[in-house]
Amino acid sequence: MRAYVLLAMLLGFGLKLSAQNDTARYTKTPTGYLMVLRQGDDVFKEIEKMAVAEKIPSANLTGMGFVNAKFGFFDFKKKEYKPKDFQQVEMGSMTGSIAWQKDKPSLHVHGVVTDASFKAWGGHLLSATVSTGSLEIMVIVHDKRLERKMEEPLGANVLQLQ
Repeated sequence: MRAYVLLAMLLGFGLKLSAQNDTARYTKTPTGYLMVLRQGDDVFKEIEKMAVAEKIPSANLTGMGFVNAKFGFFDFKKKEYKPKDFQQVEMGSMTGSIAWQKDKPSLHVHGVVTDASFKAWGGHLLSATVSTGSLEIMVIVHDKRLERKMEEPLGANVLQLQ
């Protein structure tokens, strides 16, 4: 029965292939897209490519899997992120949104990663690549196009609801 459901999904929704090889990176679902990224994939780049190709007006996303991640903690005085890298960690939880800014996809993503000793770190995700294994991302698409705009005195991009 599972094989039939999977086959129906693949035939009914169609798979989108990555330019780097013939492995499908995402497929359409009733609520948006299911994306499965593989070792070496740039997470933000793949999400942005999908947003452009599928003309996603706005969306929320969640994910889990294995990554090399760079988190940043926002320094409000300097108006910049203090970055920190984490290698070969498990993304226990990733959540974010897709909007637009200056006609380009604008991602705002946070997450929590853990290491082999179960220590956890998290915050604003600045970048990530898939390490060993894969990263699964569920993208829930909204019908309204949303934009981000730089707001002062905050000094950060803020999602606009109008």
